[in-house]
Amino acid sequence: MGANSSGNDDILRRAEERASNEHLSYRGAVTPDEAWALLQSEPKARLLDIRSREELALVGRVPGAIEIELKRFPAWIDNPEFLAKVQEALAADDLVLLICRSGARSHKAAELLADNGFRNSFNVLEGFEGELNEQRQRLVNGWKVRDLPWSQ
Repeated sequence: MGANSSGNDDILRRAEERASNEHLSYRGAVTPDEAWALLQSEPKARLLDIRSREELALVGRVPGAIEIELKRFPAWIDNPEFLAKVQEALAADDLVLLICRSGARSHKAAELLADNGFRNSFNVLEGFEGELNEQRQRLVNGWKVRDLPWSQ
C-alpha cells in the first residue's frame, strides 16, 4: 500500500493544484492516465461516466464505470434525475472521477456534485474522446487515444 498510497498522494496533489490554478469549485482535475491509476489503487475511487446513452452505445464504454447521463440526447436537455441517481449510486465521501466526451460537461457535473456535498469530485480532463484536431476529428488525446480500457 505504501507505493500506491504515495503515488495516489502525488496524483491528488497535482489534481488539487490544477483546481487551485483554475479556480475550480471542486477538488481537482486529473488526466485520463491519473484517473486510471486512481481507479486501480484507490478503494473509494469511482468513475462516473455522464455521457448520453447514445454516446455510450455508439462511441464506447469504460468497463466498470457508473453511467448516469447528465444531458439527454438529441436536445441536450438536463436530466432531471441526475443528482438523485448519483446520490443513490455513490457515497458523499467517494472519490468521484467524472468523465464525458471532452471534459466540458464533466466540469459542469463536478461543480454540481461539489455544490451538493460530494467534496471529492474530480473532472477527468480530455474526456473519453478528447479534443478536436484541425480536421475536426477526436484523435488528439482522451481516454481512448491513451489506450486505456474501453469497449465498443
